Amino acid sequence: IMNAFGLIQIGLMLSSITIISSPQCNHLPLQQRKVIENSLRLLDKMGKEFPQQCLREKMSFRFPTQVLQPRQKETVGVAIEEILQHIFYIFSKNLTVAAWDQTALDQFQNTLYLQIEQLEACVIEKHTQHCWSKEVSRLKLKKYFQKIDCFLKDKQHDLCSWEISRAEMRRCLQLIDKMTGKL
Repeated sequence: IMNAFGLIQIGLMLSSITIISSPQCNHLPLQQRKVIENSLRLLDKMGKEFPQQCLREKMSFRFPTQVLQPRQKETVGVAIEEILQHIFYIFSKNLTVAAWDQTALDQFQNTLYLQIEQLEACVIEKHTQHCWSKEVSRLKLKKYFQKIDCFLKDKQHDLCSWEISRAEMRRCLQLIDKMTGKL
């Protein structure tokens, strides 16, 4: 009897946690859009206008847009979480040459981190037949962000490589914003 009572208590506790977090997750697309708008604003605030001397060095990384076009919300959420994690990773190393506004950079990193945490709490990966497509998406995203990371390393994290990467991250966030508008 004690075990059954304990299980009922745990069940009630878990259901109340679900109820508490559900409204937060129901508003995720709207919340996501606000966070992305704020992140874009912070990206702009971090640096100044794109330096003229860097125009010659433009690089095409080719974002795998198909990862943001699946039919299931969970899959899109997983892709967005993955993208934000990669962006967070890129902007958390070797930034000394960039000479960006440190406060805006810190706010940008904090915003990304909090959004990743939010997505992790709301996006429950279900092991269904879509697992394979999620892995394919993950690999495509990993390859895309590795290109950016290698580009930064090849250019020894110089100012232009950071500015080109910042412009590319802006494009990623705009794609996410476009996608969350459809959710």
